[in-house]
Amino acid sequence: MRSGSIAAAGLLIGFATDRVFGDPRRGHPVAGFGTTAMRLEQVTYRDQRLAGIVHEIVLVGGTVSLGIIAQRVTRRRGVAQTALVAAATWTVLGGTTLAKTGRQMADLLESGDIEGARKLLPSLCGRDPELLDADGLARAALESIAENTSDATVAPLFWGAIAGVPGLLGYRAVNTLDAMVGYRNERYNRFGWAAARTDDIANLGPARVAGVITTVLAPVIGGRPADAWRAWRRDAGKHPSPNAGVAEASMAGALGVQLGGLTRYRHGTEMRPTLGDGPAPRVADLRRAVRLSEAVQLATALIAATVAYTRR
Repeated sequence: MRSGSIAAAGLLIGFATDRVFGDPRRGHPVAGFGTTAMRLEQVTYRDQRLAGIVHEIVLVGGTVSLGIIAQRVTRRRGVAQTALVAAATWTVLGGTTLAKTGRQMADLLESGDIEGARKLLPSLCGRDPELLDADGLARAALESIAENTSDATVAPLFWGAIAGVPGLLGYRAVNTLDAMVGYRNERYNRFGWAAARTDDIANLGPARVAGVITTVLAPVIGGRPADAWRAWRRDAGKHPSPNAGVAEASMAGALGVQLGGLTRYRHGTEMRPTLGDGPAPRVADLRRAVRLSEAVQLATALIAATVAYTRR
């Protein structure tokens, strides 16, 4: 069995496993990585960029090295290598749990359970839920669905198709560290600089792939590709993130809504630039966003498998 076939099969099996089971409920390897990172931070933390660079190199480099070793150990056994790629893919994907949480949020908002929706929001993003009404919760959830469709599915599959198991694991390490320390606050402004910049670089390609696929698939939820493309080209550059802006603007254009505006986090309030045209998103738009996210995820898995098959 040629290596391209192994990689393609592993990516598709891993994606299918995530679709069926979602994230592992116990013993999730990403949670284990997070625990390791927190313990290492107790040793490496200094209020300086160099310390953050060392922290990033040790954790990401160690994770990539494990992927390389595992790939070499199984390289002469096709079934074992396919299982390895599938297991790594399942481990790093989060698209099914993302979509499930988005639907749960829509259900809670439709039933008028605002308190339940506020309790659920932290599993999607870092906004302060106590300051949000139903429309604010819908917008926060939709923006998270847009950004994390790229981060939780498109990006890991992108790197898996290009670099195999080391790419899958390395990307998830980079993204997890950004979520842990990549903040512009008093503690992490310097220490988290390397994590934030590395994540920006790792997502430059995947975010634009996600934008293209979102644009093409806009008709799946009744949108127009031209509107998604226009919102992307006009508005994405306004966003403080070079990658989240692409994902959110193309999604806003596809849905025909406007995202951005006053955004309240626990660490403070930001006035985000507006993305897209139209009214603020409602619960029905959140459901449409989940459907589009799932379509983008499936298309990405098929494209990634095709790239992996032809590359090796």
